[in-house]
Formats: sequence, C-alpha cells, structure tokens
Amino acid sequence: MTVQDICSFAAGQWIAPDSGARRIASAITGDVIAQAGNASLDVSAMLDHAKSVGGPNLRKLTFHDRARMLKALATYLDANKQVLYDLAFNTGATKADNMIDIDGGIGTMFVFASKGRREMPDAHVYLDGDVEQLSRNGSFLGQHICTSMQGVAVHINAFNFPIWGMLEKLAPTFLAGVPAIVKPATTSCYVTEACVRLVLDSKILPEGSLQLVSGSLGDMLAMLDAQDIVSFTGSADTALMLRSERHILQNSIRFIAEQDSLNASVLGPDADPETPEFDLFIKEVHREMTTKAGQKCTATRRIFVPDEQVSPVIDALSDRLKKTVIGDPRLDTTQMGALVSGDQKRDVLEKAGIIGEESELVFGELDDFCVEGADHEKGAFVPPMLFHCTNPDAAVRVHDIEAFGPVSTIMGYSGLDHAIELVNKGRGSLVASVITHSADVAREMVTGTAAWHGRLYFNNRDSMKESTGHGSPLPHMVHGGPGRAGGSEELGGVRGVMHYMQRTAIQGSPDILTAIGGKWVPGASESAAPAHPFTRKFGELRIGETVYTKPRQVTLDDIEHFAEFTGDTFYAHMDDESASANPFFPGRVAHGYLLLSFAAGLFVQPDPGPVLANTGLDNLRFIKPVEPGESVRVRLTVKHKTPRNDEYGQVRWHVTLSNQSDEVVAEYDLLTMNSY
Repeated sequence: MTVQDICSFAAGQWIAPDSGARRIASAITGDVIAQAGNASLDVSAMLDHAKSVGGPNLRKLTFHDRARMLKALATYLDANKQVLYDLAFNTGATKADNMIDIDGGIGTMFVFASKGRREMPDAHVYLDGDVEQLSRNGSFLGQHICTSMQGVAVHINAFNFPIWGMLEKLAPTFLAGVPAIVKPATTSCYVTEACVRLVLDSKILPEGSLQLVSGSLGDMLAMLDAQDIVSFTGSADTALMLRSERHILQNSIRFIAEQDSLNASVLGPDADPETPEFDLFIKEVHREMTTKAGQKCTATRRIFVPDEQVSPVIDALSDRLKKTVIGDPRLDTTQMGALVSGDQKRDVLEKAGIIGEESELVFGELDDFCVEGADHEKGAFVPPMLFHCTNPDAAVRVHDIEAFGPVSTIMGYSGLDHAIELVNKGRGSLVASVITHSADVAREMVTGTAAWHGRLYFNNRDSMKESTGHGSPLPHMVHGGPGRAGGSEELGGVRGVMHYMQRTAIQGSPDILTAIGGKWVPGASESAAPAHPFTRKFGELRIGETVYTKPRQVTLDDIEHFAEFTGDTFYAHMDDESASANPFFPGRVAHGYLLLSFAAGLFVQPDPGPVLANTGLDNLRFIKPVEPGESVRVRLTVKHKTPRNDEYGQVRWHVTLSNQSDEVVAEYDLLTMNSY
C-alpha cells in the first residue's frame, strides 16, 4: 500500500515530511496509510509570513469583503467536498459522521458569512455598544470599538473533527481580519491537509492568510507575542501544559481552550415510559453514544434519571444499542464506525476500566460484539458500553474520567435538587441536556446548573421535530464551557469574531467618534443635502447629510380624528381631566404614533426614486408630550449605510422631532432600502 506524504504549507511553500515523520494508520484496517511531520519546519518564517503578508492583506478588506470571501470559499468547498468524504472514512467515521464534520464545517462558514454581512459594518472598525455621554452637553463622548488583532491565530485542533474543527475556527478568524496557522491532530491530519489544498487551490484567500502544520509546532508558541491568539481543542492535560508556559502567561497571549467535558443528559421527573419525552430521551442518548463512535466533545458521558426510571432506561437503551450496526464506515448499513486509531482504542478501554471500578457494565461486553465488513481485532472498533453506577454520591471517577468513545454511565437521582447536585459534579461542561415537558423543571435546572455549563439544551414533544440535538454546537450560539471544559467560548456569531479583535474605548467629540466609527453621532457636524435625500441614490448619500422640514401644527381635530380613525381612544388623548391627573401629561396630548405619521408626511418625497422600501424603525423614544396647538418639525440625518447586495443597501436615518421651542419630543432610527 502506498503511504501518502502529508505536507505542511509554510510561508507559501508546501513542505514534505522528513525521515522522522510519524506514521498514521487506517482506523478500519490498521494499515499505515500516511506519514506527517517535519522537525526542520521554519516556524519563525511562518509567523513572519502571517504577520507581514497575511495580516496586512486581510486588514485591507472590510468586514463585508471578508464575509463575501467566506461565502465564496464555503461555496467552493461544498462543490469539491467528495474528496474529503473519501479520505475521512479512514478515520473510522461513517457517512453520517462525515456530514456532521464536512457539511457542518462548510455550513458554519456560510453562517459567519451571512452574519458578517448583516451584523457587521462594511468598514474596518466594529462598534461595540452604544455611545456613552461623558459630559453635560454632549461635546465629549465615549464609544467602545473593536479592531483586528495585528498578529496571527494559531489553531490547535483535535482529531475527531478534522474539517469542522478547522473551519469553525477559521470563519471568525478571517472575518476578524486575522491570518491563521492551523495545526490539526496528526492522527487525522491527512483529511485536513486535503481541505487546505482545496482552499488554496480556490485562490479566494489573500496571500498569507492560511498556513498548515502537519506534525509538531516545534517552538512556535514560544515565539508568539501579545497580538497573537492560541485557540486550542483537546484534552485538559494538554491545554494545561500549553497555557501554563511562562511565555504565554508573561505576554498575556490570548488562549482559547475547549477541553474535556463530562456532559450530562437528564431525564426530567415528569417523563415516564408512557410519555413522548421518555422515547425522545432514549433516542437522544443513543445518538450521542454512537455518533462518531462517541468521539465528540459534546457527547453524553453521564446519564441522570429518576431512581424509579433507572431499570426502564437501562432496558430501553440497551435494546436500542443492540440494534446498532457496527462496521466498516464505508458500508451504507453501518451505524457506528471505529475509533480513530489503535491508540485511541487502548485509551478508551483503559478509562472504561477505571469507570468500571465504581460501576457495573450493563451493556457492551468486549467479547460479544460483531463488526460488519472489517476485522475488529485489526481495526479500532469497540462496542458501545453502558455502565450503571448505583451510588453516584460516593463515586468519584465517573464524575472525573472521560472515556472519549461510546462510553456512558447511567445514575439515578432522588429529586431535582439531587439531580442538580450530581450534574454539577462534572465541574464544568460544554453542554447538559434536559428532556422535560415541565417549564418549572427547566427553570430550576437553569438556576441550579447554568453556572457550570456553556450550553443547556431542553427538548420535549413541542420542539423535538425541529431541534438540532444535544451534541450539535451551532455557529449562532457560544460553544465552550466553564471549569474543566476550558473556560472559553467559541462560535456565538459575532461573539466568536471578538476573540480575534481588540476592544478599545474611544473618547472624543461627536465629530471624532463619527469619523472613527463611520456612523453619525448626534452633535456631530451636519451637511446640507444638495437635494431631497430621498431622491439621492445609496452611493450618493453622505454620512451626516441632513434636511430640516418646515413645521406642522398639531390640532385637537387631528388628535380626535386619529383616535376615531385608528380606534386608539386612550384617555390621555381624549379626556382632559384624566390626562391632567397623570404625572406624565399636562392634559390631553397627541398620540405618539400620530406624531410619527406627521413626521413621515413632513420628510417623505412621494415620487418613485432610489428609496425602495421602509423596512422599519429602531430605538423609538417619546421624550416630551405634544399638546394641541403646538407644532412639530423633523430633522432627518443620514446616520449609517450598509450595502446589502449589488442592487441596493440599507440606509439608517436619525430622525428627531422637535416642537416650536426646539425641544426634542421624539427620536428614532428609520431604516430604508435604497438602490444604487
């Protein structure tokens, strides 16, 4: 059999493995299929290339440019992913497992591309939160901003998801404008290398954006500085060793860790064998035990059920596990493949043995399982193993040892407080799931366990048809956890991007803040519109461009007509005595929505033009009531512009309504779509 050389990509060059390369075996057959590693890799040159070439190239692009880049890259990978499927079978993963890894990674890139276009500006500075008024009259303001870190992100990934693990880190990193050096686990790096080749072949990324280390990082981490970021996924022991290095601590180098996690699944006390929740629980736990042969950071390791449900759950889960077809992952009939390697098999069996010291094995005898289409002695196959711990309060190892394979332990609880106590014995988890139809149970579980968990997943008969599952980290939600789970967060939409950006407090005048953030700040300079703003195309409008309307008087007839026409006869508009008794009103006042309607009538240009649609308003505040006989006029200012596609973009207008004394009575942001 030909042994494939798995190369590194360093400073623009592919570097082959050297004579000391590590050999990699197929999880299915145990045969050596590849080798990786080069001890002479110039890691200093890689860091310099990333910082001097990749970083500047990425930072030239706006957030929207980078988002479009991610979308193009995801589209390219999706069209060329079959080669990744073919290779990934050798990791022991089934076709369904590979869909989670490969399609999940590509889907994550699509999500970040979409969020980059919709939630971030077409600019280089991200505004974090609202403007803070730091002076009495508003001439001195504060604003938090985020800008790209000027170093490199070193991604150290685990073996179990060679594609998703890489892409879920690359997406927020590139969106932040930071180059990356990817170091996959050597055991499955041949799949990652194939993906990196596809990425580079696409010519979509700017030069220097992405490099690959197949093998050891050498002394790269000792060369990082305070602008660099390390993002690690793997064991707690390895994370502790890396993040404890004096150089990392001394330079305050960001270290993001996602590590060991004894995740739990809890059957609510309201769920008995006659409920849909019981069947759902069995299905979810079975899936978490067998998907990727249990090699998932989010897999269920501890199963908590009411004491009276222990036997029914063991019986139902064992019956489902009996029907699980274990075999060559390339076969369509296979439901659970192999562990990634012989070393991993030995590690799982060793740790299962430790768990067995406090528990009884109730399913999964090693000498009593079949493997279809492969030799389980040569391959890294193990059966799903279910343990039962009868004394979870006294047990220690079941709450401390993670066998990273299809191994779970069932434990009974006497009440909800007891369940909460047991769940928290994991001392920090990525996820816990609770299957319950009771909102009260869900609320108690949140208040009791949320502090120890990065994610709490609730499911029942109402959500089961559309739920994504206990073990599915979604790019929209944070992925990470406190304590032994690493103490960090990934994903979470734009929150994930912030790991690779620096938050800075900016203080200055409204004009300074407007210039830095690209968003008009009240009090900043205004420019007179050369024509009515609604007649000007998206590209012609300028930030700060302003028009003032003529005033309009609000009469009592207007108020009564609006009340009759809309049905809004609230006493503050119709009953002077009752309104006068209200501490907020001097007497009868105009409807707030009447004022909004008048405002639109004052600033709208009615003819067809660049304004395609009014899509809503934000931040509406009614500040001062308007009495009959008073007048209002509008100031309309271009506040911010966000391109949406090649045909139109969103314009955010700052709208201020003032009375005849120039007192502000209402303000809001108006959103329109304007053509180019």
